[in-house]
Amino acid sequence: MKHRGPVAVWLGLPLITFGIYHLVWYYKVHKELREYDPDLRGLSPVGSTLVLLLLGWTIVAPLISYYNTGEAIAKAQRSAGVPVTCSPVASMLLYFLFGLNSWYMQKQLNLIVEAYPGAAPGDEVPLPAVTAG
Repeated sequence: MKHRGPVAVWLGLPLITFGIYHLVWYYKVHKELREYDPDLRGLSPVGSTLVLLLLGWTIVAPLISYYNTGEAIAKAQRSAGVPVTCSPVASMLLYFLFGLNSWYMQKQLNLIVEAYPGAAPGDEVPLPAVTAG
């Protein structure tokens, strides 16, 4: 996974790209989660991104997608052996507070990245929760 600045993900880059970066970020996050944890192989980066792109107007579909992303992040935190601090409900509801859900989810993802100091994106890392059980 890649360490990203939460403020850049939430505000900076989406403003500069007129919202396109949010879709790119969402795709990349799902792809990285799927590659990180074998238990998350069912995540669909394309499907999740298409939900936001094509069904964003429904409000309900993106909320469900954000909730599911929060669950995936929490599962990845568990696999990394870090305290599970990601709340799927917060991942969903912060959408209504200036779109802060992307800031929140990236902060939670960074906790996983920080659990592997010195590892570069693409490096294979051990999953403590998977190897212990």
